[in-house]
Amino acid sequence: MAYCNWGTDLKLLTDYHDKEWGVPLHDDRGQFEFLMMEVMQCGLNWTMMMKKREIFRKCFDNFEYDRIAEYTEEDIERILGTEGMIKSRRKIEAVINNARCFKKIREEFGSFDKYLWAFSDGKTILYNKHGDGYIPASNGLSDEISKDLKKRGFKYLGSVTVYSHLQACGMINDHGSDCPCYKKINASHPTVVKRRFKEQNVMFFG
Repeated sequence: MAYCNWGTDLKLLTDYHDKEWGVPLHDDRGQFEFLMMEVMQCGLNWTMMMKKREIFRKCFDNFEYDRIAEYTEEDIERILGTEGMIKSRRKIEAVINNARCFKKIREEFGSFDKYLWAFSDGKTILYNKHGDGYIPASNGLSDEISKDLKKRGFKYLGSVTVYSHLQACGMINDHGSDCPCYKKINASHPTVVKRRFKEQNVMFFG
């Protein structure tokens, strides 16, 4: 099994790569979990997020956005006092704020899934050269979605963070073309090939 040159043998990460990362996701609770893990990750590393994932789920009621939207100061203090939790009041407040914004999108569009996937017409995007290992930190699509989310009140969701989410939830397939996951995802879901657009900080992972 190829691991897209993630450079790890940590089972948490290899399982995440094989079973979740890049698989088109159409579940709103799952979308919210992925998004908020990206929020918590800002300035830190993804390995830490995966190790703390169960702590996040415990703190945030398994990322049930309806419950989180009703959180009060008492909940913030509870979360801050949880052993192993990231002690960032601003990030915790952002998750609560984002749950309320998330609910508004669901009210307007019927689901967050419909809102987000409309940006790609419901298809997984295969960008030119990405399968060869040339991966950006952000691009024109993540710029557009980030701008719209911010307009709707979301916090901690800049273009780089949004791009990471689009990779994770399968709107962009950034597995290497020699990775079995790349072919498996493309064979099971509708895809569209696009040219690279407004890519920033491209790195080679080949």
